[in-house]
Amino acid sequence: MVILHASDLQIGRPYRPHAAQAFVALARGLEPDLVVVAGDLTQRAKAREFAAAAELLRSLAPLPVVVTPGNHDVPLFRAWERLVSPYRQWRRFIAAELDTVTQVPGATVVALNSSAPRRAIVGGRLTSPQWAFAAAAFRQAEAGDARVVVTHHHFVPTPDGLGGRPLPGAADHATALEAMGVTVALGGHVHRTHLTTTRDLVPGPGPGVPLVACGTTASRRGRGPEVGRNSLNVVRITGGEVVVEPHVLDEAEGRFVPLEPRSFPRPDVRSLRPGDSGGGEPVDPRHGRAGASA
Repeated sequence: MVILHASDLQIGRPYRPHAAQAFVALARGLEPDLVVVAGDLTQRAKAREFAAAAELLRSLAPLPVVVTPGNHDVPLFRAWERLVSPYRQWRRFIAAELDTVTQVPGATVVALNSSAPRRAIVGGRLTSPQWAFAAAAFRQAEAGDARVVVTHHHFVPTPDGLGGRPLPGAADHATALEAMGVTVALGGHVHRTHLTTTRDLVPGPGPGVPLVACGTTASRRGRGPEVGRNSLNVVRITGGEVVVEPHVLDEAEGRFVPLEPRSFPRPDVRSLRPGDSGGGEPVDPRHGRAGASA
């Protein structure tokens, strides 16, 4: 299973079209099993930005593509639209549903909308009903499928803290990922490559679930070691490991080139048991109790 993992295109003022073209070229040459774009397709959620994003996604056909909204994909300055209909343009141009399930041979992929336009400007939220949605999808997965979760916002702060605060209730979210037997979680938002596991959040046996944050694939907003750079990941999932190969854009050559890969032991996939987080009684990430939304 090969996944091309991009994020933070930010079509608008920070957009770098040549980086987007290099991303599409890599996708066509690599022919991955799946392309993931983990949010912030646009900079200011304008109709013309979404139209350009939709055109870029269509250019990836016939590859299967999974997308999820980011905080930039809801209006910031159009306060009334943000309050009343924050996903109007997303639904018009990208997808009708905000939380989605995609099945490809060898993988079940659940994308959860972590943007929270009525509660946060930059940060995100995930709720118990969303984890219940994911758990139900994974219960229908084929035996041996890789189980992939996609969000925009991150679970673990970056070492330099430049990616902002992680999702509230991150330890409970990590517990939910492990309880569902997730193989890897893919995201963005931090504008730099950041590779870690749920062991940074919760103790336990085994290696934990790899948490893979992508840098900015097609904008000028890279941070930390990726200031002025564009990046993406090629994720390879085998029966025994998850290998993440970061790529950065070589400006001279106009293409994404690979860096040193990092390997993670693949977490065991197991069936949900009653009481597992994200199962029949989802855990409230704020309070550790069943039923309430975060």
